[in-house]
Amino acid sequence: MLDYAALAVVSAVVSEGSFEGAARLMGLTPSAVSQRVRSYEERLGSLLIIRGSPCRPTDLGRSLCAHVDRVRLLEADIPHLSEEAGGERAYPVSLKIAVNADSLATWFPDAMASFIKQSGIFLELYAEDESHTVEHVRSGAVMAAITADAEPVTGSKIVRLGHLQYIACASPGFVKQFFANGFTPHSFQTAPCICFDKKDGLQSRWLQATQGVSVPKQVHYVPSTQGFLDFILAGLGWGLQPLSLARDYLKQGLLLPLGSDHFMDVDLYWVCPRLKNKLMEDLTRHLMQYCAATTNLVDKK
Repeated sequence: MLDYAALAVVSAVVSEGSFEGAARLMGLTPSAVSQRVRSYEERLGSLLIIRGSPCRPTDLGRSLCAHVDRVRLLEADIPHLSEEAGGERAYPVSLKIAVNADSLATWFPDAMASFIKQSGIFLELYAEDESHTVEHVRSGAVMAAITADAEPVTGSKIVRLGHLQYIACASPGFVKQFFANGFTPHSFQTAPCICFDKKDGLQSRWLQATQGVSVPKQVHYVPSTQGFLDFILAGLGWGLQPLSLARDYLKQGLLLPLGSDHFMDVDLYWVCPRLKNKLMEDLTRHLMQYCAATTNLVDKK
C-alpha cells in the first residue's frame, strides 16, 4: 500500500526542486524531509529522486508524483476531506499543464484568469513547442496540455479547441535585402530564418507547403515568443508569428507578409486525464467555451 504522507514529501521535493524548498513548503526541516524520502526509498527498494540542482524524479518517482497529483485532484471533489479547521485545503490544488509558448503569450492567460479566480486552483506551467507539449503528458510530468498533436494518449482524452493563426513575415528592410526578386524558393533558401528552438518545425512546414523547400541552414534559434518577434522586427530573419501579436506591426508597416500565401493555421487541442472529476470537467468546458467565443485568437473552423 502506498504511503501518501511520504509521497507528499517526495512530491514537494520534485515540485520545489530541492529538499530545502520542500522543507519550507511543508513546514519541516531539510533533514526531516531527507530522512522521510530516504526511508520511503528504502521501503520501496528503489530511488525516487535523483539528487542534484535541481532534484529530479526517477521514472518511478515521476509516476508516483503523477499519481499523487491525481489523488489530490479527486479529493478536491469531496467536501471537507482535505480541509483544515480554518476551512482551507491542506494542500492547494495545483495543476501541472504544458502550454506552447505562443498560446502562453496570447490567449491562454486571459482564458485561465476567470477560472482560477472562481476555483482557487494554482498552476504549474511547462512552456514547450506546441508539437511537443503532449510528451510531458505521456511522461507523467504534467496532468494536461495544450498541444498541436492529436495522437491519442493513454488514459487521456483529447478535445479540439480551435486553431491559432500564424503569418509569415519580416521587416521591410529584410524583404528589400533578401526578396528583391520576389518570394521564390531560391530567395527563401538564402534568407536567414528564425525558429523558436531546434524542435520548432513551423517554418519548415510552411516552406514545404508554399515553396516546396526546407528551412535554410542560416537559422537563429530564439526560445522566447517576444524575443522571436523582436528579432524579426530588428531585421535579423523571417519567421511565422501569431497573427494576434503581429497585427499591429503589420498595420504600422513595421512588418510585411511574405508572398500571397502567408497564413498558416495550427490546430490546438486540450489533452486531459479521463477522470470523473468536476474540477477538470469544469476546466475543459471553460476552455472550450472561451475558445469558441474568442474568434480573434483561437478560431473555430
